[in-house]
Amino acid sequence: MARDEDGVRKGSEKVASPEPEADPTPEDAQWGRPTADADERIFLEGPRSRTSEFFRVLRIGRELISGFRALHFVGPCVTVFGSARFKEDNEYYQMGRAVGSELSRAGFTVMSGGGPGIMEAANRGAREAGGPSIGCNIELPREQTPNPYLDRFIEFRYFFVRKLMLVKYSHGFITLPGGFGTLDEIFETVTLIQTRKIWNFPVVLMGVEFWEPLVHFMRTRLVARNTIDPEDLDALLITDSPEEAVHHVLSVAETHPKLSQKPSPILREHA
Repeated sequence: MARDEDGVRKGSEKVASPEPEADPTPEDAQWGRPTADADERIFLEGPRSRTSEFFRVLRIGRELISGFRALHFVGPCVTVFGSARFKEDNEYYQMGRAVGSELSRAGFTVMSGGGPGIMEAANRGAREAGGPSIGCNIELPREQTPNPYLDRFIEFRYFFVRKLMLVKYSHGFITLPGGFGTLDEIFETVTLIQTRKIWNFPVVLMGVEFWEPLVHFMRTRLVARNTIDPEDLDALLITDSPEEAVHHVLSVAETHPKLSQKPSPILREHA
């Protein structure tokens, strides 16, 4: 497989340069506002009373258990990350839609953050291909409504719980262009792989032109300054081809030891 000048595996196809994004609409501008529910913000501001912290632990535990129960039997998943801001006419939305379809045809359950944009596109592609489509939604200041292409979704209050679910149940990760949230998700994932906290799952960056500057920075700054090892970048495949992305995910995920879990009638669990 060809590699670019920074040493990262790279597909042969290219997409056209994206058109400059339009100025944010008032609706887009809401993404920076504080959350309407102050609970998580209060939680992160520092110590509270012992009683308050105790009940917060219970709420977090309840959210964890709800996530475990909802996602335990969804099958081998691949999580698709990407911006919530892209509309249907955006090239990356269409790329995400194609990825969702290819993943479904390969036998994967498609999981996303459950919202609009790239998340919607991936879930939509999965639905159109007849495969299962899962969303892990988050309560945000701009009420993030679950997209209409989900077979099942669960909503979370805490970002860290949501991110846990998106990683815990995935056999691979495909990341399309996005902002701070997308970067946070992908870097946390590769950190877990780097530190061997999770299996060496495949990680694909889709959108060659979008990601090349970041990959170049990692090669010429992080590797050059010895803050990461050259082989840490081996986990990344950068491509514009949905078929190549899914083939790579499938080829790596097939080596993972799969555990067969059956629903428990005692716990009233359902596949």
